[in-house]
Amino acid sequence: QVQLAESGGGTVQAGDSLRLSCAVSGGTFSSYGMGWFRQTPTKERDFVAAVSESARITFYAESVKGRFTISRDDAKRTIYLQMNSLKPEDTAVYSCAATPRATSRSPGNYDYWGRGTQVTVSS
Repeated sequence: QVQLAESGGGTVQAGDSLRLSCAVSGGTFSSYGMGWFRQTPTKERDFVAAVSESARITFYAESVKGRFTISRDDAKRTIYLQMNSLKPEDTAVYSCAATPRATSRSPGNYDYWGRGTQVTVSS
């Protein structure tokens, strides 16, 4: 059974930084593509960033490119999302997800999800 657990969310001011973590238990972590998504009460789940197995490929939503960095540590079975220069519009619940298939921007491609961690950015 694959389980994902996010941590690192919180309330910060605009311009601050946060680092989210997502620890994965069960399954073959090193073979999974991993992604971060975010959702607000008024919007559908949006793609934020993804990293392929072996970290050969990373890609980002245009809205976070240059500010956010996704990474993975296969020894720790954990992925990270370093978020810099945070803006109020980054406020959302951030969830990590895992897929045994090719990494993509589509939530439907991911089989396993964490419960999410709240990030709130005040102006």
